[in-house]
Amino acid sequence: MINKPNSNVARLRRHARVRKTLFGTAERPRLNVYRSLKNIYAQIIDDETGKTLVATSSLDKDLQDIAYGGNKEAAKEVGKLIAKKAVEQGIKQVVFDRGGYLYHGRVAELAEGAREGGLEF
Repeated sequence: MINKPNSNVARLRRHARVRKTLFGTAERPRLNVYRSLKNIYAQIIDDETGKTLVATSSLDKDLQDIAYGGNKEAAKEVGKLIAKKAVEQGIKQVVFDRGGYLYHGRVAELAEGAREGGLEF
């Protein structure tokens, strides 16, 4: 019998390892990324209070013109939208939490879109 390792368990293990050192404060909250097969989600979290300050995804009503939420174009638009919402709330600097995913493809495009929108990390 073939035992294929569960990739999500490995991702959660990587995420826990990275989260030991990442911590979002009120001055520099954490920009967290989650990607599924069909969509991508991002939220800005203040870990001191445990509150989500800003959240958006490819399912957001502002992004209804996107035909498919699981590609790099959609990820870049989500990054721009979360940056716009964050700047409106006075958030300019964040700590980027890639969620255990490789910094490649959709995750990198979301980060690039957030940088274009005005966030610094």
